[in-house]
Amino acid sequence: MSAYRLLYDRYSRAMYNTALRITAHHADAEDVLQESFADAFLQLSSFGKKATFGAWLKQIVVYKSIALLKKRKLVFTDIELAPEPEADSMIDESEIQYSVDGIKRAIHNLPDGYRAVLSLYLLEGYDHEEIADILHISHSTVRTQYKRGKQRLLESLKKEDVHE
Repeated sequence: MSAYRLLYDRYSRAMYNTALRITAHHADAEDVLQESFADAFLQLSSFGKKATFGAWLKQIVVYKSIALLKKRKLVFTDIELAPEPEADSMIDESEIQYSVDGIKRAIHNLPDGYRAVLSLYLLEGYDHEEIADILHISHSTVRTQYKRGKQRLLESLKKEDVHE
């Protein structure tokens, strides 16, 4: 078995899941996965071993996922242009019963901008500054997207909780 195949077998599932969390579409995640491995294998000589191969590959997957979202006209709301949500409309997290499937469904149904920021922050471990650099948006826009995305996620989870 070739070394390329071993790398693919070892990392493909995790990288696919990363792409899927950001793109929310199986076909898009599969495309990102294939393009990411192709790029990684072509650029293997530039892998400087400053990080693990998995971390380097994950960065490629994240950038390719974001590029795909931008092609779909990903929209971020700038903090200066959008009104603040009403304080009394804020959801109390302690009221919600969480389930893994419910959270996955709710994240999947978020608009692209919210889903991208929440996925990068909550699931992939990037901080707000790193996300701003990745998405080429301001730190305040990342914070706004995170705050509103989290609020939308909680609203969705609360609705689901009521219906169960």
